[in-house]
Amino acid sequence: MPFSSLGLTPALVLAAAARGYNTPTAIQRQAIPAVLRGADVLATAQTGSGKTAAFALPLLQMLQPAPRSADPNASIRPKIRVVRTLVLVPTRELAAQVGEVLHGLAQQLPHPTKVAMLFGGVSINPQMMALRGSADVVVATPGRLLDLVEHNALRLGEVQHLVLDEADRMLDLGFAEELKRVLALLPAKRQTLFFSATFAPEVETLARGLLNEPVRIAIENTPEQAPDISQRAIEVDDARRTQLLRHLIKENGWSSVLVFVATQYAAEHVAEKLYKAGIYATAFHGSLSQGARKQVLAELKEKRWEVVVSTDLAARGIDVAHLPVVVNFDLPRSATDYVHRIGRTGRAGASGIAVSFVNAASEAHFRLIEKHQRQRVPREQIAGFEPTATLAPVAPSLTDPHGTGGIKGKRPSKKDKLRAAAAAAGKPS
Repeated sequence: MPFSSLGLTPALVLAAAARGYNTPTAIQRQAIPAVLRGADVLATAQTGSGKTAAFALPLLQMLQPAPRSADPNASIRPKIRVVRTLVLVPTRELAAQVGEVLHGLAQQLPHPTKVAMLFGGVSINPQMMALRGSADVVVATPGRLLDLVEHNALRLGEVQHLVLDEADRMLDLGFAEELKRVLALLPAKRQTLFFSATFAPEVETLARGLLNEPVRIAIENTPEQAPDISQRAIEVDDARRTQLLRHLIKENGWSSVLVFVATQYAAEHVAEKLYKAGIYATAFHGSLSQGARKQVLAELKEKRWEVVVSTDLAARGIDVAHLPVVVNFDLPRSATDYVHRIGRTGRAGASGIAVSFVNAASEAHFRLIEKHQRQRVPREQIAGFEPTATLAPVAPSLTDPHGTGGIKGKRPSKKDKLRAAAAAAGKPS
């Protein structure tokens, strides 16, 4: 199925091809026609599935002026440029990445479309200068957007399309107050699009209150659709994780690895140990200046670092082509974060490896991650790095692919348990 069959104009089809989008992905096939119809959309699809292009292409088409022949009374473009499309994202890195995709596509179109990227960590003055004459599309983090509104650098009263990218993160408590303030500045009548790889039930409830009869799109992680990621779980004591990581990098010849840790201190500490051991490694976290963060990401994409040790700052939306390996040095706080972390590899049809370090204390937490993804990851031990602490036995529900495993909606009821107990005692149920 070509992009032209989805309702995109020849100019957008050519723009997509120039960006390397030749065949629509599953999320693009379903989302693009819905967005072009003007419907609200609530879309979930795995990481690396092409969600950015799924909303960027149709929204750019809707910003292009209608041909004069179609509407003789329509002007080519309003004399005053106003913000018509607003894309909200949770991190500076994602703002830059999404903005770059929109800007790259817009450059291929016959009528100029101005895209502005607004985020913190840098001086606000250049962004105010860039907004002179406003912009057609604004990609922003909520905090910096509100700062610029307070500086009268832009107005949001004529926004026609609102996108929440990584919407589940945008709707959590960390952004709730800022998002509420932004929504108050927008017109009530607008098209609203939510895109994310994951949605917790409580987030879906909140989302439904902000959407008007949305088109629901859920691209399941079927074997055909799922990214090609081989998952490994290696048992190791905490004190030997850095040594094991170093061993794995050298033994397997890994030349580009993204390592996730729990804290900024751990990012610096592990990166320093690796660097001293002769591995070209650096840290990536929120306390770095925006310039340093941008440089590290650029150098990771250029394969100039062997290892980047990061907090969950790099878990969302960051697209590094052909990143072969992700390592969970520390397990993530939630199963949702695990999905986003390992989704940094195996993107755009490439294969990848996701390695998690598991010890006696974190074994139970990793089992919860397995339950969430309904996949058992066999435990491994590496010779010379065997753990000294004993792991708890694996629950039968996790080794039996047909077991309920405590999955919501499939737990035995109280009546089922009473019947089972009666049967075990040899009594009639």
